[in-house]
Amino acid sequence: MERKSFVSTPERSIREAYIEASSFLENCGVMEAQHNAKLLLEYVLDLSGTAYYMALPDPFPADRRTAWEEAVNLKGSGVPAQYIIGEQEFYGLSFEVTPDVLIPRPETELLVEEVLKQAGSLAGLTTLDIGTGSGAIGVTLALKSPSWHVLASDISPEALKVAQRNAKRLGANVEFRLGNLLEPFAGLAPDIIVSNPPYIPAEDIEDLQPEVRDHEPRTALDGGADGLNPYRIMMEQLPLLAKPPRVIAFELGMGQAGDVAELLRSAGHWEQIITIPDLAGIDRHVLGISL
Repeated sequence: MERKSFVSTPERSIREAYIEASSFLENCGVMEAQHNAKLLLEYVLDLSGTAYYMALPDPFPADRRTAWEEAVNLKGSGVPAQYIIGEQEFYGLSFEVTPDVLIPRPETELLVEEVLKQAGSLAGLTTLDIGTGSGAIGVTLALKSPSWHVLASDISPEALKVAQRNAKRLGANVEFRLGNLLEPFAGLAPDIIVSNPPYIPAEDIEDLQPEVRDHEPRTALDGGADGLNPYRIMMEQLPLLAKPPRVIAFELGMGQAGDVAELLRSAGHWEQIITIPDLAGIDRHVLGISL
């Protein structure tokens, strides 16, 4: 059955436009339809916070009607709201996002937080963000620990362009390199490696939510047959470095913590291996530490 297009009713209030769009998105099967309608409405009308709520009784601006219909129809077709809006908040910062990069997730903030907890008091550390995507991890670490020398890599030239724009706009001093995982840093002696690599098992990708499966970059999702390929490759690439890092921190998928912890343990470089759960209680991050 062909999905109907959203056509807004003229001469409605902003609140009525919100209700109308929420109903349309819900009928399209969009999760959190009301939340998405609010995000798009704030974006199209350039309103936020108190100004948004104060404007709800006002007539919907006629000159924004076309942009509003386009945004709601894109969302109804499955496009993530973040790609329509062009940004996503991460660690209190606004990051540009495009279909060339994975949308930063709240659980990744916990990875940044743990790295800062373990090493944030140390100055002058060389830190690598592997598979940087939008630059969310590397840029945030550079801003929170400005004495650190932060470098970031990605295999996608287009993703690196997005990350570079984010670093410049937010005033973060990050050096970007193109290449596969640790390869761009051969000969370097990093103190910290942090990475949120692709970790979805290849056969599970078709079962992901359509928003993720059909719109986020496949190279940022596919972790090989069991989802662990990037972690194995990074362990194999460690000899490329002048020395192993003092801290290595990974984000990973559900059920992968034990295997990733064993990979770090087998490498034999870290005195302590710790696992950090996300807010849902899922073991989401594994760190190797020798400080």
